[in-house]
Amino acid sequence: MKATLIIIQNQADHEAAKALVGKLMQSNEAADRARMVAQARLIEAYERARWPRKAPPLPDLLAYLVEQHGLTRADLVPLLGTASRVSEVMSGKRELSMTMVKRLRERFNIPADLLISASGSVAA
Repeated sequence: MKATLIIIQNQADHEAAKALVGKLMQSNEAADRARMVAQARLIEAYERARWPRKAPPLPDLLAYLVEQHGLTRADLVPLLGTASRVSEVMSGKRELSMTMVKRLRERFNIPADLLISASGSVAA
C-alpha cells in the first residue's frame, strides 16, 4: 500500500483515517503494520482533543459505586467518618480528605484521581 498517513483535522478526515486503519489491519506486511499503529495514534490524539474524557462529579461517582456494590449511604460511614460527612460529600458540599480518598480507593479499587476534584483540591 501507499505509504501515507492522514492528518485528521475534521470529521471527514477522521472517517477516512479509520477506514485506512481497517484496510491496514488486513495486511501482513511490516510496513503496513507500522503505518496502522501510526495512524491509530493520530486517530487517538484527534479523539482525545475532540472528545476529552471528564471525570464524573464526586457525588455521582459515589452514588454509582454504592449502587453497583449493593451498598447504602450508611455503608460509607466507616469510609468517610460520620453520617453527616457522608451527607455533605454526597450533596457536593464537602470535598474528600486524603484519608477518605485512601479508604474509598482501597474499598472500591479505583484510581485516586477519580476521587480528587478537577482543581486538584482535597480537604485537609
